[in-house]
Amino acid sequence: MLSVPSTPLPKSKILVFGAGNFGSCLADHLGNSDHEVLMWSREAQFVEYFNEHHRNPDYLKDHQFSANIRAVGPEIPSKGLMKQMDVLLFAIPTQGTRETLIKLQPNFDRENLPLLIFVNKGIETDTQALTLEIIADTCGSAIARAATFISGPSFAKEIVRRQPTSVSVASLTESQAEKASEIFHQPWFRCYTGSDPIGLELAGALKNVYAIATGLADGLGFENNTRAGLITRGLAEMTRIGTAYGASPLTFMGLAGVGDLFLTCSSPTSRNYTVGYRLGKGEPLEDIIKTLGSVAEGVTTAKGLKKIIDEMQVSAPLANGIYALLYEGKDLHEGIQELMCRPPCRELDLPEKTGEPAKRLMLKLGLDT
Repeated sequence: MLSVPSTPLPKSKILVFGAGNFGSCLADHLGNSDHEVLMWSREAQFVEYFNEHHRNPDYLKDHQFSANIRAVGPEIPSKGLMKQMDVLLFAIPTQGTRETLIKLQPNFDRENLPLLIFVNKGIETDTQALTLEIIADTCGSAIARAATFISGPSFAKEIVRRQPTSVSVASLTESQAEKASEIFHQPWFRCYTGSDPIGLELAGALKNVYAIATGLADGLGFENNTRAGLITRGLAEMTRIGTAYGASPLTFMGLAGVGDLFLTCSSPTSRNYTVGYRLGKGEPLEDIIKTLGSVAEGVTTAKGLKKIIDEMQVSAPLANGIYALLYEGKDLHEGIQELMCRPPCRELDLPEKTGEPAKRLMLKLGLDT
């Protein structure tokens, strides 16, 4: 466990939305950095239990959380409370982000808006929207332009043990990314800033789909050659999809891309890997979801991603294969046979037609591309 820096950093008042695995882990990290942290939960029982014991009854159960954290809820935080905050951190599943923002946005102090940070990873199933677009739809383009996103290889159980972790922080307003980086940065938690939130979001969402594929291969008994091939081809595929969307291909070479992909695809503790592994062992998807105990974003992301792939007409055999397995009842062994028997092709390529989805999003944000 690494120690705190000798020179203290400025402290902030932070409201974390979401008391799940990652939300409570980040609340703990910020509390241990001496920030004043409120953690909102929709469950009154959780709020009472956490404030009495400073433990999360559902996630990271053995961890004693920072005394700088206080749980609040289940009521939506008032305008008065939110006006006191320097930072609003959203750690809720992508599929619930729109509903949450619709409820919250009337209480935003738009004259003195706090720093907004989002750490969810996924694509909204019904609309195929990234979180950046959801923010624009619910809160307006100005707030979306200032929103900041954090992603990268960051398992919660390792963060709370202060094991060295590095993440990407991106915003269309790079000064906002720099502010978020300063708030999170510690000797055990390094932040690297960038200005491609679209690429960061896509990388964080897509890697969960490929983690299902690698878990599935392991569940079937395939070994190192297969896993290495899937991770590498997954990286090539997500870079191709991201570039067609309008993201920078370089983003997929960073922590939010190859870093998070490698972690999620190679660890048995990854929720998405676990879904794939159990599918490979022959369990029905419905049973896996019921007993998983937490959200596996890759399952819902595969559905939204399929529509994006079809719209852009980009080659994505692995993502299409996972979609067919999850939602079309494709026979697992037949799907593998089809993947492996495709004709030989060029290893690395980028799509000729690029950027249309990102251009539409930028116009919605009031930015001239």
